[in-house]
Amino acid sequence: MITRESVPADLLADVKNYLNITWDDETTDAKISGLIASAAAYLDGKLGGQPDYEADGMPRTLLMEYVRYARDSALDVFESNYQALILTAQQESMVIDYAVEIALQAQD
Repeated sequence: MITRESVPADLLADVKNYLNITWDDETTDAKISGLIASAAAYLDGKLGGQPDYEADGMPRTLLMEYVRYARDSALDVFESNYQALILTAQQESMVIDYAVEIALQAQD
């Protein structure tokens, strides 16, 4: 679980780069870290688990977009604008869970 205190440095740097934040200061880093933690908590609930936000893929894309929308005070439209991608990520997660379940059953 990502908290504002435990945001990986590389993830913070990548999100700042995505947002075109080219300066370093503690206040900005704290704000973006808080938004990343909020995004992770939201997406963990939507996607059913704790996806790897450091790996390229849909969860990372959604996290970056959530942070962008939150920073721009537009969270009220995030879910409706990204509903299709959220559903796709949910389905991908379900397929992976199903494949793991089948593999475990095959071992028994």
